[in-house]
Amino acid sequence: MTKNELKQFQTLLIARVNELERLIRHRDGIRIERSADQLEEIQQASDRALAVCNLDREFNQLRNTRAAILRIQEGSFGTCQECDEDIHPKRLAAVPWASYCIRCQEAVDSNFEEIQAPSSDLLGRAA
Repeated sequence: MTKNELKQFQTLLIARVNELERLIRHRDGIRIERSADQLEEIQQASDRALAVCNLDREFNQLRNTRAAILRIQEGSFGTCQECDEDIHPKRLAAVPWASYCIRCQEAVDSNFEEIQAPSSDLLGRAA
């Protein structure tokens, strides 16, 4: 990857960090308010849960974006953190904070889904 391309990615990532920091400052959606109407309280709880999920996603993306900036500074940007192969330029164009190539990212996602899914043993015992 050329120095010019790295500079473009760094500029893009810094802009994304600034945007995410701005978004994260607005936490009004997680404020708890009481209401006499039970249906309104349920709706507020649902809205709050969605706001917390969005905030969590934005924090994760902020962490990943800052890590990508560090990889640029260290000289390892664009290299898969798992297999040391180059990350395809199209993937970096779509997800500039990517730390894994497509193959390794799919493996990580698959392992994560297995960890989160209840095992068949637990399902059998609950029934």
